[in-house]
Amino acid sequence: MQRAKSLNPRLKYKMRICEIFKSIQGESSCAGMPCVFVRLTGCNLRCSYCDTTYAYEEGAEMSVDEVCEAVEKYATELVEVTGGEPLEQADTALLIRRLLDSGHTVLVETNGSKDISVVDRRAIIIMDIKSPGSGMFRSMDLGNLRRLRPSDELKFVVADRAEYEWAKAFIADNGLAGKCLLNLSPAFGVLAPRRLAEWIIEDGLKVRLNMQLHKYIFNPDERGV
Repeated sequence: MQRAKSLNPRLKYKMRICEIFKSIQGESSCAGMPCVFVRLTGCNLRCSYCDTTYAYEEGAEMSVDEVCEAVEKYATELVEVTGGEPLEQADTALLIRRLLDSGHTVLVETNGSKDISVVDRRAIIIMDIKSPGSGMFRSMDLGNLRRLRPSDELKFVVADRAEYEWAKAFIADNGLAGKCLLNLSPAFGVLAPRRLAEWIIEDGLKVRLNMQLHKYIFNPDERGV
């Protein structure tokens, strides 16, 4: 009897995975919830404030099936696909779709330089807006602003008052208020969260203070938390 062929041979495609672990979601509207993180290797940007430089190169090859099996062992509904830049890899969209089909709520954290329309619309996009201070603003695909849905989220990392004012102007100039959830994050160890909170309160800005909760719970230099 002839052995049946795989219905989708790409399921055996090897992705480069930096790490898979379970922790507390530290950012976004899901902050504080248990979450499984799938961190993909590789990033096309080099932001001045990057806190995951180890994901540039570190990792092991895994198939989409193997990644899904690793996620299922944690028996946790919420999954975040992150990086590096997850949309750099060819089968990330397939991985996201497989996780969604398995009943997971999937967050996709992306640096905003790649077209997000390849991502299954059931997923929640959490997209960075790179400030000029990051050194990477010119690499952004600003066409993504038109592709966002109300369920998606934007994240601005703010290092000082000038970046705050830039973010505020960017939100106004692009009509982003009310388009989706806007997160403003103080650059960890650079800008005091209280200072950013005071600016938001003073201006009545309709944004969410994004605290990177995991860095306050665990050692900020610890991996897999």
